[in-house]
Amino acid sequence: MSKTIELIFDFVSPNAYLVWQPLRALAARQGAQIRITPAFLGGMHKLTGNAPPFIRDAEVKGKNAYARLEMQRFIEKHGLHRFKMNPTFPFNSVNLLRMLVSLEGDDQIRLIEALNPAIWEQGLDVTDAAAVAAVLTQAGFDAAALVARTQDGAIKQALIDNTEKAVERGAFGIPTFFIGTEMFFGKERLGQIEEMLADR
Repeated sequence: MSKTIELIFDFVSPNAYLVWQPLRALAARQGAQIRITPAFLGGMHKLTGNAPPFIRDAEVKGKNAYARLEMQRFIEKHGLHRFKMNPTFPFNSVNLLRMLVSLEGDDQIRLIEALNPAIWEQGLDVTDAAAVAAVLTQAGFDAAALVARTQDGAIKQALIDNTEKAVERGAFGIPTFFIGTEMFFGKERLGQIEEMLADR
């Protein structure tokens, strides 16, 4: 039986960045494939009534401080010391997601591998078109063609559909994972995901 981990993904989520390399390592250990489903986190929040934790939990004494502690523990465990909060966070990721929607398979992986470190290690300003194009070109993409695709009506609709369908399946934030119909939310669920895959 083939093993597939579906990842509901948005570049704007720092946790999606943090989970990416550990997830790839997990998939390699378990002989699993990763399937990317780009979804707009802002749209998911609107559809579900959710909000970013730093806003949602701002009035809960100690909760955001604990979340930062857990994030640091994850960083230490997985050696993700290049991570730094993007200075433009929270940024609008729609066009980056449309680029991702327009690609398939290994090209999606390659785009994430190019943009993740640029955004979450090097502080890329995603509103700087020239800077984004330089990252895309360096990764071997036709930057102009990818940017042009972001204005394609079918691609715009595909991202909307992805977002709505993810919510219909129970997703409310990112990163969300599906193994078949089983949903897991958050980078802290990697152990549970690996246990399930190991039994398949």
